[in-house]
This record gives sequence, structure tokens and C-alpha cells, in this order.
Amino acid sequence: MTELKITSPAFETEDWMPSCYSGFGEDFSPEIHIDDIDARTVSLVITLDDLGHPIRPGYNHWVAWNIPPVNVLPEHLPKGAVVEQPLHIEQGLAYGKHCYRGPKPPLNWNHRYCFTVYALDVLLKISTDSDKEAVLKVMDGHILQTGVLYGKYQKKHK
Repeated sequence: MTELKITSPAFETEDWMPSCYSGFGEDFSPEIHIDDIDARTVSLVITLDDLGHPIRPGYNHWVAWNIPPVNVLPEHLPKGAVVEQPLHIEQGLAYGKHCYRGPKPPLNWNHRYCFTVYALDVLLKISTDSDKEAVLKVMDGHILQTGVLYGKYQKKHK
């Protein structure tokens, strides 16, 4: 299985995420580029997790699925359980509750965030009231590829 190549024009992997993608800024989802998608891919799933959360490491900020196999997820995807423009996306329950919610760590703590993209061989039949764990469970056995993009955020690094 080949890996998906995940990048963003907004920041390099393991670099500081700009404030506009945080809860202290405009809270826009960043543009995400996805390369080397397997031709058998039917849909994509994306998650965003806070790996530096002091109480719940891996705290989920975003879970979205049934995204068409596109090479670019545009910046500032709209809020809502089901969004049709600029592309179809179904968003579940996370810190964002049916939307992207970017970094918002307390104090000036440095947190590390992980965007994970999954290429699947199916569309998922699951309620938009589902959380990341439920989505991961239903996609088990259907993952063709995965790829990750890491970013850091700290309020003082605007």
C-alpha cells in the first residue's frame, strides 16, 4: 500500500500553523493537498487531532467523510453536517460539532496537531452525529491508503 502525500501551502509539515487556522484567529480549515491517490479510491476521510492535549492526547478537532477523491481540499470549508459546496463533505461530532475547529490550546502551551487523510474503497453510511471513533470503526477493512500532515500551534506564534 502506498502512502498518500499530504501537504498544505499554508505551512510545512512540523511547522507552525498560521493563526487564521486557529480558534484564536478566523478558525478556517487550511487548504490541504492530497497526492498519489489510488485509482480505486471512492471517498476520502479527514481528521484533525491535538496530539499535545494534556488530559486527552489525540483530542479530535475535526472528522469529515464521503469527500470525493480530489487532490485539493479548499481552504475555509463551510460548517454543517452535510456541505455540498465547494465539494461534498459530511462532518461529524468533534470539538467543532459538524465543522473544522482549529488549534486553541490553553495558555501558551505548544501543541502538535495531526491531519490524517484516509482513502477508502467505499462511501460511508453513518450518521453525521457520529464521532471519530465511530467513523474509524465503520471504515475498518476499507482503507486503501493513509497520509499525515503535522503542524504546531502556540498562541504567541501568530
